[in-house]
Amino acid sequence: MDGLGTCCRGGGAVGVEDAAGPAHGMEDALESIGTTLDERTTCQELAAHVCGRVCDAAAVDLLTEDVPSASPASGPLPALERAATAGRIGLLEPWSTSGARPLSVRALDEGHPITAFSGPAGEVARQVMSVPLLGHDRLYGVLLAVRQGPPFSDRDTALMHYAARLTAVHLGHARHHAAVRGTVFRLQRALLAEPGRPHPNLDLATRYLPAGGGTLVGGDWFETVRLHFGRTLLVMGDVMGHGLDAAVDMNAYRSMLRYMASTDLPPHRVLRRLDAAVNEEGTRRPATCLLVQVDPARGTASLTSAGHLPPALFSGAGTAELLDVPTGPPLGTGIGGYEPTTRPLAQQDTLLLFTDGLVERRAEDIDVSLARLAGMRVRPGAGVEELLADVLDRLDAEHAEDDVAVLAARIRRRPEVSGLQPQ
Repeated sequence: MDGLGTCCRGGGAVGVEDAAGPAHGMEDALESIGTTLDERTTCQELAAHVCGRVCDAAAVDLLTEDVPSASPASGPLPALERAATAGRIGLLEPWSTSGARPLSVRALDEGHPITAFSGPAGEVARQVMSVPLLGHDRLYGVLLAVRQGPPFSDRDTALMHYAARLTAVHLGHARHHAAVRGTVFRLQRALLAEPGRPHPNLDLATRYLPAGGGTLVGGDWFETVRLHFGRTLLVMGDVMGHGLDAAVDMNAYRSMLRYMASTDLPPHRVLRRLDAAVNEEGTRRPATCLLVQVDPARGTASLTSAGHLPPALFSGAGTAELLDVPTGPPLGTGIGGYEPTTRPLAQQDTLLLFTDGLVERRAEDIDVSLARLAGMRVRPGAGVEELLADVLDRLDAEHAEDDVAVLAARIRRRPEVSGLQPQ
């Protein structure tokens, strides 16, 4: 039968020069742990680091909820979830999280490494150490290390304690980053959740997809402004940069544009006024912007651009083309120079406005990216929602390298009553 040794505090006093020598991996830990902001990757790096130097098997268990760094030993067992393993994982079995006050939980309770041993008859004794992931007075989980052979030395203990603390600091940074990103994401989603009311004679579909990975969400935005005589102004913009500042500037641009568009000026004059106002204020990041004023009664679209990519037009037959729009400088420069162009718009046509994240690909010329969109064919007669979903799917927008904002609009068919024309 296995005999479990008495648990005790691992290691004694360790001199700085003795513990920090390159042979014990402390310098390597700085380079190999915390290379990304992904928690599980960081945990895997910790397990691999200690397993390759002082033990035969390692596991990292994360707390599923916050636990005070000095929780009483008599309290309920905290819930732990295994995030990473390395080495001969079969050696980890005797020290699972089950049982009365498991070794891992004791390390959390006491806030320092705990060691034990198991010596089954006829086998080499197994040594185990449990080290809390403690950083800035916050507990994140526990490192469990097991090896066959002699007990862990003071140097081994110092190495694992250092690596565990370094991991805890990186986990704290990752969670802070995730919290900030979540705040910006919720802000942007709230701002984009309800674009202004388009006129009822337009069918409209919109999407906003934040980029994955560690990149903070940016300043992509769209808007619709209902105008007189059945017209609607469609807006697509992109504030340069990412993060909370970009999202705040995006909201400022959106608010100013709503106000200026309400004066019912032509789109190019709206851009001129907006550019002058932002330049005079002098505190906003530059932004690109595309305006399209749709007039269903005349069957026209009036377009103007401030450094933004041109929209695509899908015909009723399902073919696509990029519209030729005069492009002025981005907003905020104070240069102006925005000019309009008008395009006939049939009831079957669908306008697609988008930010560059939809089409741009790393190391690919933008003309090639745009040609990919222009060469698409969609199902003839597809509704705006179906068309938008098809485009996003075929361009793999879910895995785009930058945020994606898209708006699709089509003139809605309205039945004629008693020979009267629709208003």
